[in-house]
Amino acid sequence: MKTLYEATSTAVGGRKGHVKSEDGPIDLPLSVPKSMGGKGGDGTNPEQLFGCAYAACFGGAVQAIAKSEKLDIDTESISITATIGFCEDDEGGFILEATLDCFIPGVDLATGESLVNQAHEMCPFSRATRDNITVTLNLLLDE
Repeated sequence: MKTLYEATSTAVGGRKGHVKSEDGPIDLPLSVPKSMGGKGGDGTNPEQLFGCAYAACFGGAVQAIAKSEKLDIDTESISITATIGFCEDDEGGFILEATLDCFIPGVDLATGESLVNQAHEMCPFSRATRDNITVTLNLLLDE
């Protein structure tokens, strides 16, 4: 395996702390949502950060596949919305779940489903979560 890129980030103070990337673009306070027993607040949380990362990476995978298949679509308009759920499991522990709503303008149902399914096989976040959490894939088409 050849490493193409590494990113280093540090969290201090757990879910009520602060996160910062080593090179500086991410420098954010964290807040615990009220629904999880926290005070809420203006900070972000791990689920939001994970959702942003998963959506961006999955969108990149859809774009790469569309380009490799030479599809005549606007790949810059592909939009992925990730909803990350923080859930309690049957043993009293916690687990994540993810729903990816994939909007790929200008494709028919069969092409869109093919792109989403291929992206799910290619995306490193999908590969990392496979068989670990429930991931629901939804295709949103032009009206």
